Amino acid sequence: MFGYYLDLALHSLKRNKVLTALMVVAIALGIGASMTTLTVLHVLSGDPLPGSSATLFNPRIDPFSMDGYEPNKPPPEQVTWTDGMNLLHAARADRQALMTGGAVPIQPTQSSIDPFYTDARYTTADFFPMFSVPFLYGRGWNASDDDGKARVVVISKLLNDKLFEGKDSTGQTLRMKDTSFQIVGVLGDWRVNPHFYDLNIGDYAEAEDVFVPLSTSRDMKLSLNGSTDCWGSGGDPEHAENTPCVWLQFWVQIVDPAKVEAYKTFLTHYSQEQKTLGRFEREPNVALLDVMQWLDYKKVVPSDVRLQTWLALGFLLVCLVNTVGLMLAKFLRRSGELGVRRALGASRRDVFMQLLIEAGVIGLAGGMGGLMLAYTGLWLVRRQPSSYASLAHLDMTMLLSTFLLALISTLCAGLLPAWRACQITPALQLKSQ
Repeated sequence: MFGYYLDLALHSLKRNKVLTALMVVAIALGIGASMTTLTVLHVLSGDPLPGSSATLFNPRIDPFSMDGYEPNKPPPEQVTWTDGMNLLHAARADRQALMTGGAVPIQPTQSSIDPFYTDARYTTADFFPMFSVPFLYGRGWNASDDDGKARVVVISKLLNDKLFEGKDSTGQTLRMKDTSFQIVGVLGDWRVNPHFYDLNIGDYAEAEDVFVPLSTSRDMKLSLNGSTDCWGSGGDPEHAENTPCVWLQFWVQIVDPAKVEAYKTFLTHYSQEQKTLGRFEREPNVALLDVMQWLDYKKVVPSDVRLQTWLALGFLLVCLVNTVGLMLAKFLRRSGELGVRRALGASRRDVFMQLLIEAGVIGLAGGMGGLMLAYTGLWLVRRQPSSYASLAHLDMTMLLSTFLLALISTLCAGLLPAWRACQITPALQLKSQ
């Protein structure tokens, strides 16, 4: 029966080519605009580490002085060197990593490549297993390398391709700031979006090319990038370890959900202890957000993207209203044909299903047109100067969603016209013919 209804639908669509084309174009325009903005929103609001983001937390404490104190104000988003080291060495979570961003001068051994600067991340050993960082060659360093201020480095695949033509460079030497570092690992393809572990360098920034132990970076006085918030006599970047400034990012991994509250209690006790010692002046003020809560707190998804999405959905609604009108006119023009079918024994349900299948065919055709428009729209988005523009690609999920949205929205638009067409009384219709 479905094949018969489908055949009737195709014949009907061919008979009314202008109306059919108008409906397909209306659906395609609405779907194309909606899927373009929905794809951008989907990319920007996605989980950067599916499967493990719920176990990663950003602990925050309040070491500020009483100057400018405001009750209920959230604690700062970074930690001082002293607090970062205390929390790191306390090791109360399953894994913990202390880090900051920077830039390092690369001095290639090849005469054909000029020295250049590249982005770096100074961190501790747990960074790699915590964030499930893939390795193409080698591995990360270990805690003894952190303690020993070892001259070791992990580089990105992009940098490995540039300096070593993609070959296994582990064991080779990379010169930075007139110092030789041993390459112990080369990352595979890795880019988390958003760049959640350090939003100071850009919400959708690319992963760094060089990873160096944090202790080594401070020993060599490698340059820092990012945000620094000081109070009192702070502000000397050359002695950042001893100044009252928050400038480091601290993340922990807690696999067992039952231990999350225990860690938050530990942060409160730590703050109270520091207040007793005279380092902290404020009452304990702590926060512990997982990755998705952190991104929501930071409002990472641009507000204009959300607005564009709502506007596009509104445009889709307008297109559907127009489609309802066109479909209603088309179905009612076929009153004679439908009256004959009813007189020959077709039930209202049969006629209703026939017309809905016809609406579904229109929806699929509109979906194909909308898909082409969405590809075009995303191509235009990628040419915008926004930091997230390069991420605007249609994945398989959004590809299937395009057709599903087109089909469902068109079927919904066809419900009223199909129902009105089913109300035709066969006897009156045949008599009028």
